[in-house]
Amino acid sequence: MVAASSMSVHPPVTVPAPVTAPGAATSPGTAGPADAERAAAERPPWPGRAVTSGGVTLHVRETPGSADADAVYVHGLAGSATNWTDLAGLLAPRAAGLSVDLPGFGLSEPTAVADFGPDGMADALLCWLAGRDRPVHLVGNSLGGVIATTVAARRPELVRSLTLVSPAVPDRRPDPRRLSDPRMALAMVPLLGRGARRALAEEPLRTRAERIVKVCFADPQRGSARRLEELISEHEHRATLPWAGAATDGATRGLLGLWAGREIWRRMARVRVPSLVVWGEQDRIVSPRLAARTAATLPGARLLVLPRAGHVAQIERPAAVADAVAALWDTVPVGAGAGR
Repeated sequence: MVAASSMSVHPPVTVPAPVTAPGAATSPGTAGPADAERAAAERPPWPGRAVTSGGVTLHVRETPGSADADAVYVHGLAGSATNWTDLAGLLAPRAAGLSVDLPGFGLSEPTAVADFGPDGMADALLCWLAGRDRPVHLVGNSLGGVIATTVAARRPELVRSLTLVSPAVPDRRPDPRRLSDPRMALAMVPLLGRGARRALAEEPLRTRAERIVKVCFADPQRGSARRLEELISEHEHRATLPWAGAATDGATRGLLGLWAGREIWRRMARVRVPSLVVWGEQDRIVSPRLAARTAATLPGARLLVLPRAGHVAQIERPAAVADAVAALWDTVPVGAGAGR
């Protein structure tokens, strides 16, 4: 069990002065984490464009920042690059941000092989990173954490550090409260799930987005109205894409397939880059009880368990997450990659 403290860290992290994003309030003596989070929550998404590298094209939202380092942010199953707007802005003084839409998600089209499983998407991201030939700080949330772990385990020379925010490690609890809608479990059943899939597809997009926020956040009120409207807009666009359903189904089934064995844990044990695990103490989707095991499996990893945070701590508590990530990054030499 993780202790219910205001901040659980293992091993101890020397947290630097709070990071401040470009354009955030900086009044001496008055600005703090709450001010930084309020400013970040009202920032519009960073501009995006299609970027081709290593034979793979991904839609990328770019956060201008320090030329000394790049950070690549990888979203989860129901997410997109906009999930990192706040955190990438807060960390911009230390690294330029590249928030990717995984193939078939956000504004990225599928790859030629249209492999939406976690391993297929990890292959695509690995090729994209290899084509850039510049090691990066890799940050992943949920499914994105599994994908980031796979990349770090396979090609450590491409990764300067690894941060996992509530990674989707195997959690086999049969609890429908973990789903934004309990009908999702039935929808995954062949033939029998047709009615559930039809009902979910007909549900108003605003209702669907509100359900996602409710299950992902410890306190849905911490999410700004701007972020909710962005999520609704993304769902509206995604509903027009012919590959959207196949991408979601493929990623979900692929992740459940990995959960059936121990492969995710084996990959974590092979990671040899400086690592940080961040978990929301009130995560409903992947149990916080797995936080300590995750950090212990990653050799030498730090662990931060945040109170008043759910499955997407980078959105709900961006300033606290940014401080812990910055502390990790400050220990990594400029230009370092594990294989260099």
